[in-house]
Amino acid sequence: MRTMALKGSIYTTKELSAKTWPDFEKLFAKHGGVQAGCWCMFYHRPRPLPPEFKGKERAAQNRRDKKTFVQQGRSHGILVYAREQPVGWCQFGPRDELSRIDAGRIYRKLDLPDDARNLWRITCFFVDRGYRHKGVARVALRAALDVIREGGGGVVEAYPATSRKAVGIWFGTVDMFERERFRTVCAYGNSNVLMRRTL
Repeated sequence: MRTMALKGSIYTTKELSAKTWPDFEKLFAKHGGVQAGCWCMFYHRPRPLPPEFKGKERAAQNRRDKKTFVQQGRSHGILVYAREQPVGWCQFGPRDELSRIDAGRIYRKLDLPDDARNLWRITCFFVDRGYRHKGVARVALRAALDVIREGGGGVVEAYPATSRKAVGIWFGTVDMFERERFRTVCAYGNSNVLMRRTL
């Protein structure tokens, strides 16, 4: 467990694991599985769930699959706590763990340098409503980078929003990544950029 102080508040962070799954489940269940019941499964799947999975069925399947991935060690993330309560989340992982990005039309068209032997991705953030704009996402990002560094490092890729109309809460902001020494590589669609940093 890591402890970090920011702006007068103390947050702690833990990696997602079978042991911390109940905390992840508590945070996401409080918010309906987040983003229409995604349970942070979107980037794990090369393709969407079949159309018969809708509404509550879709959310329930996502939750089950996420728990399985966590138990198998195939899902990485950081949970942020305030007073022992989970209040924030950041998903990251190696390239093959978050394969939806490679399958995307926009990503396939990018002319990216082919120098990323160990490519990591930071795909999603979520912060409880009562803790937004209080540095939680930044704490989660720093903890994720620490874990990636300890895991051997490599090229770390992120996709923050550039437009206020985009859902910046999910992808983070350019400023947040720039503070952690990420550099913009190219545009990523109409409202995001692709940024990288080597650890």
